[in-house]
Amino acid sequence: MMTATVNTDRTHVSHAGPDHTSPLDYVLGVTRIALGFTFLWPFLDKAFGLGHETASADAWINGGSPTAGFLGHATSGPFADFFQGMAGHAWADWGFMLGLLGIGTALILGVAMRLATSTGALLLILMFAATLPPENNPIMDDHVIYALVLGVLAFGHAGRTLGFGKVWERQPLVEGSAILR
Repeated sequence: MMTATVNTDRTHVSHAGPDHTSPLDYVLGVTRIALGFTFLWPFLDKAFGLGHETASADAWINGGSPTAGFLGHATSGPFADFFQGMAGHAWADWGFMLGLLGIGTALILGVAMRLATSTGALLLILMFAATLPPENNPIMDDHVIYALVLGVLAFGHAGRTLGFGKVWERQPLVEGSAILR
């Protein structure tokens, strides 16, 4: 019979026992990696103009602005002016691109999960707010769903399965920091 157990340090609940990985742990690990690629891919496309959404001529490395298109033209609703005011500024471009790179990389590797999931959720909620009301559903948006999934990944300790989370959490700098776990 499978029972839930809690480690003595009370940081991880496992559904398969203290020394076993459950099917849920694997699902969370795969979900974490998949969501990591949803952050890493736009970084790569915008940085290098891989042609999916960003033409080579508009790539960040060729002088293009990763925020000018979306923030400058795709924003709507009550916060449109606020977001349009950020469009194309170097600080917005750097913050957005470093965020995509850091969040995506951390999720794929399963490290710094609290930092990656909280900043990822913040970025997603900001993107949701930039396009109010939601285009496809008047109540819910995929950005909100992804933000909620990031919360599940953080609280489910998804970095420990199919990632480097267990090793990462034992590092001296990380052990003493709640946000780096």
